[in-house]
Amino acid sequence: MDTHNAAINDRKLQATPRGVGVMCQWYVERAENATIWDQQGNAYIDFAGGIAVLNTGHCHPKVTAAVAAQLNKFSHTAYQIVPYESYIALVEKIIQRAPIAGPAKAALFTTGAEAVENAIKIARAATKRHGVITFGGAFHGRTFMTMAMTGKTAPYKRDFGVMPSGVYHARYPVAVNGVSVADAIESLEEIFSTDIAAHDVAAIVLEPVQGEGGFNVAPAELMIRLREICDDHGILLIADEVQTGFARTGKLFAMQHHPQVRADLITMAKSLGGGFPISAVVGRADVMDAPNPGGLGGTYAGNPLAVAAAHAVIDVIEEEQLCERANLLGDQLVDVLEDLKQTHHFVRDIRGLGSMIAVELDTAEQAKAIQDNAMRQQLILLTCGRKANVIRFLYPLTIPDAQFKTALDILKQSFAAVAEKKADLTYD
Repeated sequence: MDTHNAAINDRKLQATPRGVGVMCQWYVERAENATIWDQQGNAYIDFAGGIAVLNTGHCHPKVTAAVAAQLNKFSHTAYQIVPYESYIALVEKIIQRAPIAGPAKAALFTTGAEAVENAIKIARAATKRHGVITFGGAFHGRTFMTMAMTGKTAPYKRDFGVMPSGVYHARYPVAVNGVSVADAIESLEEIFSTDIAAHDVAAIVLEPVQGEGGFNVAPAELMIRLREICDDHGILLIADEVQTGFARTGKLFAMQHHPQVRADLITMAKSLGGGFPISAVVGRADVMDAPNPGGLGGTYAGNPLAVAAAHAVIDVIEEEQLCERANLLGDQLVDVLEDLKQTHHFVRDIRGLGSMIAVELDTAEQAKAIQDNAMRQQLILLTCGRKANVIRFLYPLTIPDAQFKTALDILKQSFAAVAEKKADLTYD
């Protein structure tokens, strides 16, 4: 590490708590599309996308222009004090595109966790019930309710005491781990028989593709069975699309991969704002109307700058056909990963939808070694999974073809380097 970054890191250690984990040991100066430059002028290919926030890339010119135009008008009034039409126009856009059955309404918030929290508030108000069922491996946020809903202890729940009550976890089907849809449904029925009666459950919440859990894709059979169970017991089905939304999976919403199933509520955030903090809940109008006036909102909820960005993001996705591009890029990535799987026996599984792709390895150490090797070659990768042995890919969907190919070459070199090291250790 050079002296400049070392000095800033020393300041960071003195000024910020260790609970805020930071991956990179260098500092960004500027970014554009899929490239980040550090303060020394080194260019990195960004396959993290601000944790799935930048499907439209860093500083997309249409997004920055929309925000600049809004900034010259007003930056804040608090929508529930002095409203603005752009908020209404944005929720209209979301309603028109979201796969919700029948009349729908939507409300804007600030973060993904805030959207999930409000979805639970809405569900409890609508059903007059308290119970919430989520899944092992799920990630729903870092607030207390969303921590309780998250199906992973470390680092998200460890050391933070008693979680809110009324939250239960079913098993999420993951074929490579031997968990079937039948196993998942059996665990759900077990919750009904041993922990909470079905008539006390307000909502079942799941990610159509688990994010932090390892990019595990919900099988169609699971979605159909969950919809049937919810209908049988008067439970609301909530799709957490905070990470899957806005073209990442090859469709605007991942729930569109399940045309026979409609969620009652959908949460979203991350790439909705193209780098500006905004989230939303969309759902059946009768359900969304359950809370009384004042029960929903927030000082910064639907901030006008973020609203302007979100309008531009949706336009860019459609104008630049980013759903189609997500499928094209994802196919290229999967081809490379399949070749790597044939060459390297430590590759356990490849899974995902569109450009929400992950590769699972035998160990967390292998995933970390590949991540570190790629970083040395100026490619930023993220890991995930309950055992931290999964590499996930969250590049901007706007990444230039040549740069994408360069990144894939670095990825192949990083796998080869780890395999060579493993072979040396085996020989020793």
